Amino acid sequence: MTARTVLRQEIDPGEAGLDPRRLEELDRLLARHVDTGSLPGYLLSVARAGRVAWLTTYGSRDLAAGLPVEPDTLWRIYSMSKPVTSVAAMVLVERGLLSLDDPLERHLPAFADPRVHVAGEGPGMRTRPADGPVLIRHLLSHTAGLTFAFHRAHPVDALYRQAGLHSSVLPGGDLAETCDAYARLPLQFEPGSGWNYSVATNVLGRVIEVASGQPLDVFVTERVLRPLRMDDTGFWIEAEQAGRLAELYGDGDDGALEVVPGTPVRQRPRFLSGSGGLVASAGDYHRFMEMLRRRGELDGVRLLRPATVELMTRSHLPDGADIRSFGAPVHDEPANAGVGFGLGFSVVVDPSRAQSPSSRGTFGWKGVATTVFWVDPVHDLTVQFMTQVRPRRSRMLFPEIRRLVHASVVA
Repeated sequence: MTARTVLRQEIDPGEAGLDPRRLEELDRLLARHVDTGSLPGYLLSVARAGRVAWLTTYGSRDLAAGLPVEPDTLWRIYSMSKPVTSVAAMVLVERGLLSLDDPLERHLPAFADPRVHVAGEGPGMRTRPADGPVLIRHLLSHTAGLTFAFHRAHPVDALYRQAGLHSSVLPGGDLAETCDAYARLPLQFEPGSGWNYSVATNVLGRVIEVASGQPLDVFVTERVLRPLRMDDTGFWIEAEQAGRLAELYGDGDDGALEVVPGTPVRQRPRFLSGSGGLVASAGDYHRFMEMLRRRGELDGVRLLRPATVELMTRSHLPDGADIRSFGAPVHDEPANAGVGFGLGFSVVVDPSRAQSPSSRGTFGWKGVATTVFWVDPVHDLTVQFMTQVRPRRSRMLFPEIRRLVHASVVA
């Protein structure tokens, strides 16, 4: 069995310039969510200058079995997979096998001659030829005009549902077949003219397969996970890891947590989702965040050039635009104010407009099971929060976590 990275606290918060009282306040807030049945359990880690200064585990990874959350618990990270896939794509860019300005059709011919929604819905929908192709940079920045079926905010979203893409995968299909299904549907808008959170990273995963000549799981493992010693991360888990996997919960009709079906992670999936298919430990994801904080290098292994990480972690939306203003109407919400988007990450572009205190240039992303991470280059912080709840109702956790971590920085 491969040695694994288990997260541990390395330094007292005071030595790291963090106020433990603020972090204790945050732990009390999160513990209340566990004690009242809103969360099963959680892990929180805050690192400064690469050293973990606060590490809390509380509650259960499996309520029925009475198993606690531990530092080596495994989590379905869902959309926190997207930054990993994006880094894998940029490895190919650095190797000269892919360019940000490549037309998507160069690698996936099914996306040739894309069409854009004009008006109407269903059989009466009118479309027109797109003015230009979808580019690889559009996939990375979610400006391609693709969508998700679950948005339920645009006529093209409905076409995704009609095509059976409710969970972003063609029933019974693999990655190639699913991307062909995406390609048969019109775009919501002209590529590059707007922002919409979408299946773009699944398409990017298929591009990685074609450009590298390897299945997505093989390339990601060989070029990202193994060099970073992320040995507890993958698209499925082995038998010896199964006991550490957190159970996945959702909100029941009575408001109590109930077990819900999770990603089928106990064997290699037919559909390899670069968008949301990874399982990881907090120790592994800490190493991924640290590679980014250190601008592409960790423990003497350089994965990306500093300039590449800098390119990925600056906003690629028009000057002054944020997700709220440049995004599709479904993204017009307070949490998106002051937040732009880079190549695989959200990026704070205007802290004065952000919902919670943030430093300019802070980047990160979250997952549907209520996980989140961010890297704050101004305060040299890497932060992650792990739990396993796919909620029906908002818990407003992330703004409070950001507020109290930000407030804890005293030096």
